[in-house]
Parts: sequence; C-alpha cells; structure tokens
Amino acid sequence: MKKYNYLLAVLAASFFGLTSCIEGNDKPDTDQGGGSSVEITSNISSNTTWETGKTYVLAGRIAVTSGVTLTIQPGVVVKGQVGSGANATALIIARGAKIMAEGTAAQPIIFTSVADEITPGQIASPNMEPTLEGLWGGLMIMGRAKGSFAGDVTEIQIEGVPASDINGLYGGNDDLDNSGVLKYISIRHGGANIGEGNEINGLTLGGVGSGTVIENIEVVANQDDGIEWFGGTVSVKNALIWNSGDDAVDTDQSWAGTLDNFIVICGVNTDHALEIDGPEGSYNAAHTVKNGSIKGHPSSEFGDFRAGARGAFSNLYFFNFPAPSANNNAGRGDLSLSGDNTIANFAGGILSFSKLEATLAEGVALTDAFKNGTSAQASTVAAKANTVGADKSAFNTWTWASAANALADFK
Repeated sequence: MKKYNYLLAVLAASFFGLTSCIEGNDKPDTDQGGGSSVEITSNISSNTTWETGKTYVLAGRIAVTSGVTLTIQPGVVVKGQVGSGANATALIIARGAKIMAEGTAAQPIIFTSVADEITPGQIASPNMEPTLEGLWGGLMIMGRAKGSFAGDVTEIQIEGVPASDINGLYGGNDDLDNSGVLKYISIRHGGANIGEGNEINGLTLGGVGSGTVIENIEVVANQDDGIEWFGGTVSVKNALIWNSGDDAVDTDQSWAGTLDNFIVICGVNTDHALEIDGPEGSYNAAHTVKNGSIKGHPSSEFGDFRAGARGAFSNLYFFNFPAPSANNNAGRGDLSLSGDNTIANFAGGILSFSKLEATLAEGVALTDAFKNGTSAQASTVAAKANTVGADKSAFNTWTWASAANALADFK
C-alpha cells in the first residue's frame, strides 16, 4: 500500500504539473487557482515572508537556517514535491531559527503534497483521500532545550535528516528556547521514507523550548507518527491526529512539556494511539498528557508505555478499540506497561494515571483493557457518556477532519 501511495504521488505530481523553475524564496511563478505558486529550491538564509493567497512548493529538504525567521501568513498553502531517501522533501526550522506561522480558524496554513489540488481558501482537499500517506516529508523544528540522550551528550541529529546536514542537530541547555509560533496548522500526506523503517513524522519537535507557542495543529495521513517529541520543554494545545501510519502521539528522550486537549482518530495503519518512551541518558524529566479523546481501529492499541516511561496522564477517553485477544489482536485494544513499568513504579509518581474512561467492546473486562494495575484509575462508560476527554469545539471549522464529518463520533 505504501508503494502504491508513492507511485500515485509521482503520477499525480507529474499530471498536475506544479513545475516551477524559479529559485528564491518569494518570487511569484505560475498562476494556481487565482493565486501564484512559488518554488523553493534552496535553504532560507535571510528573513522571509510567505504571503497570503500564494502556494509555496518545496523542491527538496529546505532549512530555515540559524538566526533567520520565516513568517508564513494566514491561508498559505505549502506543498512538498515527491521525494524519498536523502531527497525527501521537508521544511526544517534549524536551531536558532524561527518560524512565525500564525494561521487563523478562517485561514489555516496547510502543508500538503504537490499531488493535492487544494488552493488557498480551501479546507478539504478536492482530490485526495485522508488516508494517502508518505507523499512528502513533514515539518521539523529543532531547538536548544535539554533532552535525555545516550551517553549524556547534549546534542544529536534528528531522525529523518542525513547526518551531513547540520540543520538537523537539536538539543542543548536552554529550556526557555523560542523557535517561534505555530497556530492553526494542518499537515497532510507526509512521512516519506528516508531509509528502511525510517520515515519522517508529520510534526517533529526536537529539543524545542518552552518559549515556542504551538496551538491548533492537525496532522492527517502521515506515514510515520503524527506528532513526535524528542526531549525539549515545548507544550502543545489543541492537536488532532487522524490516520497516522505508525503512532499518533509519540514521546521520547524525556520531553518535559504538556499536551492539552487532543483528539486521535486511528486508521488502518495506526499502531499505538500513544507511544511513551523513557529517557536514554541520566536526565529524567517527565511530561503531562491530558484531556484527550481517542478513537481506535481494529488494528490499534490504546497505548504502549515503555521502559522508563515517565509522566502524568489524565482525563483520557478511549473508544472503538478491538477486544484484546491472544490470537488475532494480540497487543491490540489495550493500554499496557512494558519494560520496568510496574504498578509500584507509577504508584510512586514515575507514572501517574487518573480519570481514564473507555467504551469497551462487548465482553471486555476493565482489567483486560487497562493492564498492569492501570485499571484502578479507569472506568467504563457508554458511548458518548464520557465525562472526560477533549473539547472538540476547538477543531470545528478549520480542520479537514471537521469538514469531512470525521468528528461526529466525538462528544
């Protein structure tokens, strides 16, 4: 299926012909649906503004370099050309750079593939399904905040960017670091493969500091994870992840921020709604995940909390997951702790759970769905009778999920 998606992207990109030849960051090119299209062919090394009404086409892996600010005005559409391996398209905000991408509910900023015929002013794609993944890379932000890295080094290279590209370095000691603002952003059809089992996330946050503002984010059909944090202290408010190809929410390397008010809609390829990994070095910060509504799929698991995982998880509602089974659905339809995560650990505060609710498949016991003692903090409810979870009104009008009526099952 992933090979089919990639082939489709190649054919579609050729057919729809977004083939500008102009280099530079803000020169108008061909007319696309009433607005101009600009191809970006090299790194952004001076302060640049992408303007409302225009479409910007990433011709490769484009970095905003240190000391530079990229401003993206409301309603801008950014499209990634087809590419994989070292040629995978992506927009990287390097350490010391900033992105000021402040969309609005009326004019969100959309990142998508060149195969998408969407134009500025549209919310739903006129030609793409919300399941097509891996057609370009994704949005990656690097920062100077702390992370827990093997060997206790202070900086490492982000996954998805070749080691030869120093714009992929992240980490440091400035937890207040500011990489800019993301508001009302929709990221679609990303996750291009750069190597065996190595894809780019929809939104990658590497060592991003708490001075960065990230609110109202939608990630649709990303071949790897929806949003992944690698260390850092940045918080994210109002996030919606739909049809991720691996995990929806993935945390690593002692991320120390907060995810507040989020919706996950698992798809056929979604592995875990939540994957929570532990530290890799001696630094052991923890994060907070709260106020989430999570719709499962027959192939998906509530969450996997791995060795050394830390954090506080509260006000989460799970529904539409399969019944856990020792046969066809082994490891599906449950929240489990692995490695050294035991009831003794999270009772002591390394991991804490509170106010977990679920609408379970018929005949499933609470202890089958919430394992390793987490059932003590959980309860069952009828469909849409949940008292915890996300406020879906935050995602009305501006998300593709809302336009496609994909939020109808949420309270």
